[in-house]
Amino acid sequence: MTIGLISDTHGLITDDVLAHLQDCDEVWHGGDLGDIGVIDQVKQLGVPLRTIYGNIDGKDIRAEIPLNLEFQIQGLKVFMTHIGGYPPKYTGRVRKLLTDLQPDLYICGHSHICKVMRDKSLGTLHMNPGACGHIGFHSIRTLLKFEVLEGKIENLRAVELGRRGQLDHN
Repeated sequence: MTIGLISDTHGLITDDVLAHLQDCDEVWHGGDLGDIGVIDQVKQLGVPLRTIYGNIDGKDIRAEIPLNLEFQIQGLKVFMTHIGGYPPKYTGRVRKLLTDLQPDLYICGHSHICKVMRDKSLGTLHMNPGACGHIGFHSIRTLLKFEVLEGKIENLRAVELGRRGQLDHN
């Protein structure tokens, strides 16, 4: 099963992002959608979308999607939230959830920094896909793709989408 992991679209999901997600079996979004229309755009790919809301998301998005997601897929236990930190510097809220849930994979967004690292003390893998939107302090837009096979993550790759830039809204 191929997963496309994106985050921090901040209201705009571009054609290059959608092109990279076309071969995915599921798309996961790590929050800060920025516009409810992002959900509809991803759903047009015809694959399931799992998403959480982020700090910039308004009441309309928060009414539709949760702060946290926990699920299992092909034997892999996953926990997602937008703001939570990374090994070993978690927020207090997320440290407690990770300790209680003991996921194999912990996903967050927010930092706009693409990062994958193992937390040996908790036995979990942390992923942050960076930001694929054009708003924020990041310079390169990124996303992650990987396969889940029998509870294992395989063929993990970072996709660089090019430089973040100003869009002409005229």
